[in-house]
Amino acid sequence: MTARACRPSRSITRRAFLGASAATAAFTFVDAASVRGAPANSKIELGVIGCGGRGRWITNLFNQDGHYKISSIADYFPQVAQGAGQQFGVDAKRCFSGLGGYKRLIEAKVDAVALETPPWVFPAHATAAVEAGCHVYMAKPVACDVPGCLTIAEQAKKATAKKRVFLVDFQIRTDPFWIESVKRVHAGAIGPISLVCSHYHDEGFSDPPLGKTIEGRLQHLIWVNDTDIGASYLVNAGIHAVDAALWLLGDKSPVAAMGASRRGRKDPHGDSDDSYSVTYEFADGTVLSHRGEHIRNLNGFQCGAAAYGQGAYMEGGYDGKTWVHGGPQGYRGGEVKNLYGEGAKRNIALFAKLLAEGDCSNTTVPSSVNSTLTTILGREACRRRGRLTWKELIEANKPLPVNESGLKE
Repeated sequence: MTARACRPSRSITRRAFLGASAATAAFTFVDAASVRGAPANSKIELGVIGCGGRGRWITNLFNQDGHYKISSIADYFPQVAQGAGQQFGVDAKRCFSGLGGYKRLIEAKVDAVALETPPWVFPAHATAAVEAGCHVYMAKPVACDVPGCLTIAEQAKKATAKKRVFLVDFQIRTDPFWIESVKRVHAGAIGPISLVCSHYHDEGFSDPPLGKTIEGRLQHLIWVNDTDIGASYLVNAGIHAVDAALWLLGDKSPVAAMGASRRGRKDPHGDSDDSYSVTYEFADGTVLSHRGEHIRNLNGFQCGAAAYGQGAYMEGGYDGKTWVHGGPQGYRGGEVKNLYGEGAKRNIALFAKLLAEGDCSNTTVPSSVNSTLTTILGREACRRRGRLTWKELIEANKPLPVNESGLKE
């Protein structure tokens, strides 16, 4: 695949960008005319890869944003691809299916791709997109295993060298109350941090019996139950809270983790543990304690992180109050609301802004790779019910092969 597979790089103008949506009105822009050699007032032609529940939902957000034209669709399942195409007015000839649908979408020429599939295929999809000269917007986690994480890190660097944008969609980092709270923590508002805690609880997803192929597990978030396809509950879901905790710690990497996990759901078929507790150690002695469970028990959705210092602490959630309590730099904060949707909207607007400005520093990727590797470290430490160091994890570089036999190309 050559770099010509994607459309010649184009840019929307400052005027078109500012007029497209009120959500981005507060941003400051530079003249994009010299950035990518685009026709004036053009929209970003977007190809969406993965159009299940979240994929179709976020495609609608891209469509509403005003800076994008949904020009191509790809999903493993033909009926899903065609249905999404009809919903968003995409020519049936530009709706692709099968395992190789992403290749055909990229070859059909788009400016950017949005990756919304199970994370097992993110590294391959991102690699193909960057090689073809596309900008990349992707969900988290960035991969299921260490080799995949390292691939994403490498492809983001290549994207920067090619002057392409690569953004990973974490919502908590877009919230104004979180941004101000973390800023104050980094400025010393709670003093030296001794302990950080994070948690993630939800009701989990259905886990039907395994079939002759994995095809039946590639939809309706069933794949979260399979470590090789969906990375595990800790890596795929718990990462929201762990990423927030690492942000509070300045995005440092832990030196080791220890913990334990189990499958507590009724009649499990996948190998993903749904109940876990993991403790991370950092070089400076700081401790991060993370817990989570994903069982249908009426506990509902809870996600958050807290940092405890000397005379003050900070706590925040995916919803609810986020603030800094105590100390001379205390912050009353506020209620985080509808972060799943509002955070995605802000990231979608940011993606268009970065393209307009030609900002290809791709700053979301290193922290996203670090968070994914940290949760993988926790997953593997829990499984061995013992201590595992970061160095051991990286040096092992263990892949999680997926059995693709019987799947349609």
